[in-house]
Amino acid sequence: MTTYCDYCNSHPEDTFNRNYHDTEYGFPVDDDNLLFERLVLEINQAGLSWITILKKADHFRKAYHRFDIARIARYTEKDRARLLADAGIIRNRLKVNAAIVNAQRILELKREHRSFKGWLDAHHPLTKDEWVKVFRKTFIFTGGEIVNEFLISTGYLPGAHDETCPVYKRVSALKPAWMRK
Repeated sequence: MTTYCDYCNSHPEDTFNRNYHDTEYGFPVDDDNLLFERLVLEINQAGLSWITILKKADHFRKAYHRFDIARIARYTEKDRARLLADAGIIRNRLKVNAAIVNAQRILELKREHRSFKGWLDAHHPLTKDEWVKVFRKTFIFTGGEIVNEFLISTGYLPGAHDETCPVYKRVSALKPAWMRK
């Protein structure tokens, strides 16, 4: 019998969480816009359930122009107002502002590291506490739990899947050797 992670077992009828678990959670991400998407979604999850974010994910992608970092970095007050009026996403001024400011900071990081992923790779491996310090120094609205889940969900920290979960083997096979440390 296949044993999935406890989280999936505790939400057996939840196709949103199951699909995320089976196709995204813990899988390495190479694309900067997808990394940024994951960071913004984790920021928006703060204080809410993850299922709320998963159900709104497609609308987030539309509202934030598919998480195009360069475009979001240029958002104006008109864009902020549009996002704060959009019932399809989380309408929280601090979270909307974090997406814009963090996009601007990623553009700054790209000057030195060529990409958001390059910046992450340059810091790997770190402990969770070390990562949190680096994120807090670099980004806004990035507390310990947000940073932890972002890094687990993108494969930079372990813990996305139990070793008995069939997805664990798929995720492990996709990680480069240097990332498995």
